Amino acid sequence: MSKKNTPPKLGTETAIDKKLAAQPENSKTAQLAEHTADATGERMNTNTGLNINDDQNSLKAGDRGPTLLEDFILREKITHFDHERIPERVVHARGSGAHGVFKVYESLSSVTKAKFLNDIERETPVFVRFSTVAGSRGSTDLARDVRGFAVRFYTQEGNFDLVGNNMPVFFIQDALKFPDLIHAVKPEPDNEIPQAASAHDTFWDFISLMPESAHMVMWAMSDRALPRSLRMMEGFGVHTFRLIDEAGKASFVKFHWKPLLGVHSVAWDEAQNISGKDPDFHRRDLWDAIESGAFPEWELGLQIIPEEDEFKFDFDLLDPTKLVPEELVPVQRVGKMTLNRNPDNFFAETEQIAFHLGHIVPGIDFSNDPLLQGRLFSYTDTQLTRLGGPNFQEIPINRPIVPVHNNQRDGFMRQTINKGKTSYSPNSLGNNDPQQVKEADGGFVSYQERIEARKLRRRNKSFFDHFSQARLFFNSQSDPEKNHIVDALTFELGKVKTVAIRQRMLGILEQIDKGLATQVAFGLGLHLPAKADLPANQSIPADGDPAEYQSMQVDGSIARSAALSMANTIKNTIKSRKIAILTADGANAESIINIKNKLTAEGAVVEIIAPRQGYITAENDAQIEVDQSFLVAASVLFDAVYVAGGTNAVATLEAEANAVHFLNEAFKHCKAIAAHDDAKQVLDATYFSKKLPPDYSEDTVLNEGVLLGDAGNKFANLFVKMIAQHRFWEREKPRLIPA
Repeated sequence: MSKKNTPPKLGTETAIDKKLAAQPENSKTAQLAEHTADATGERMNTNTGLNINDDQNSLKAGDRGPTLLEDFILREKITHFDHERIPERVVHARGSGAHGVFKVYESLSSVTKAKFLNDIERETPVFVRFSTVAGSRGSTDLARDVRGFAVRFYTQEGNFDLVGNNMPVFFIQDALKFPDLIHAVKPEPDNEIPQAASAHDTFWDFISLMPESAHMVMWAMSDRALPRSLRMMEGFGVHTFRLIDEAGKASFVKFHWKPLLGVHSVAWDEAQNISGKDPDFHRRDLWDAIESGAFPEWELGLQIIPEEDEFKFDFDLLDPTKLVPEELVPVQRVGKMTLNRNPDNFFAETEQIAFHLGHIVPGIDFSNDPLLQGRLFSYTDTQLTRLGGPNFQEIPINRPIVPVHNNQRDGFMRQTINKGKTSYSPNSLGNNDPQQVKEADGGFVSYQERIEARKLRRRNKSFFDHFSQARLFFNSQSDPEKNHIVDALTFELGKVKTVAIRQRMLGILEQIDKGLATQVAFGLGLHLPAKADLPANQSIPADGDPAEYQSMQVDGSIARSAALSMANTIKNTIKSRKIAILTADGANAESIINIKNKLTAEGAVVEIIAPRQGYITAENDAQIEVDQSFLVAASVLFDAVYVAGGTNAVATLEAEANAVHFLNEAFKHCKAIAAHDDAKQVLDATYFSKKLPPDYSEDTVLNEGVLLGDAGNKFANLFVKMIAQHRFWEREKPRLIPA
């Protein structure tokens, strides 16, 4: 949908109003509009419709007397306020969301009968909620954490919820261990410390005893846990699902979301600084991008595996700690999702949306993944508590776009007024309505999988390969990414007070890669264990034989997977990147205008940063508006920096400590830096200038990420190319500077 504008004058019709009016009656946007209250030009009244004359003073016995109990307006207002908060989600509490649409490229009728994956003309409404996992609602966006990536499709066959993460695997194999995992990663119960962080004893104690977590730990310690933007991260369904075609034939499927802006991250030091400067960095970025019309886009990818190929891999398809390498099963991009409208009310939409893995449609079904099976119970159970009862599906954001007819009645906050005598089936008094639906007419029928097995509490041996894919992930990373994993593990384990836990975790890391374990051990001041602590797997039943629960040593079928490294992501666009132009009074206006015009033409967001807010006066007496002062701005909130020319402006910046720090910090975090020829003295004032070669020519700039020039077209084009690289991680270690 088009960008929201400032509130219109009463009586005028906005572009959004016109688009709403043109929506089909069963569209999600039109449906929500029925429940949307306009805040402009209305009379104030109570919840019963009584007009309020005075909302500033409570009813008293005299103007200095006691407040009277009969003040029903006060009681209503205070009572509602006292009950406005609902229990936050146990996990994924901190989130942000947006509306959008999904459209499939070509019919997928060869593998599924799901109509929204077959109708190439229809735009399916979606609502997406992104979230961190471990922290509370008030925690920072930039915690090192998994990110939730949940998508609701409002289809013509009912709601389909694809509830996933930005990582394709999970910490555990069985849902019975989920409470243990979350108890371990949450703040420790004796002191409620630390918030939104896994760097503490209880988490690593649990992980070091559960080698099945090894693969996910590598993802969580990688740059994937620190996304640059919610718009620049992948999404995964995590579990293996089934697709069912019209003939009843099933295929296994893994769901992927591929961002069209590429997959990018921030540096760990940068993330910590952003948490102080703007803990809402990710939700603000998403909101601003949609408001400006830079709509985030992802392509839906499917890895489709014929049912007869279930056992052809050297891992178990039902194991949620494993992924299917794209080299073995390519990802087919089948459609595109575009987020084009921000919520009108955060609580009513983003906070009250109730996702559920069990919300599926004909043509999509579950596999026997033991983590998936357990989560099917968990979602309904938690919504009953969080949203007050069984009628949470009647909240506007949760309603499907198709009518709902069943015999479910009553309960807290029931919205529907059902007519008639009968609320049971079968019945003869109400024409046996509502009617059951034949499969041929769209009635859902579970996949008829043949199962012959004994009832057991155990895992198949195929689930005991704990290290091959952790090794694959680490081996697939670029050298800078490997360095970041080493640093992350050293930091996290350095926060663990119990040395025995650190030592035990080194034994786990050694099973993944000895070089990795050696580097982490050095950073911790420890030695690798002389002998492995066996069995490494301590998740053993009381009557279990430890020998049967040993981790298997399996050599994977591939040594590396290019798709697992962010170094191989898209690097051909600077759309929606934020660029800071540093300047001051006496600036060269032409250099600022040329660079700003070029960057904005490429879709970037440019802000002028100066010693003070308001306006600066350029060399030609032109007035240039300042977006932020150095006191307000910070390099960690931008993707690249340009230092404008102008003799007086350059002299001011050279003497401005905040400007020099801005550049030093941007360099430390491996960002593209460009400067007008006049501004060389500003770069010379930085710490990093002494670490660079004296000449920044076109041949060397893409390695160094620092450019001097005349602000002409060639210079501007090269700067754009630099920014599109996202970061120059290769300079991180040899060019490390204090900042």
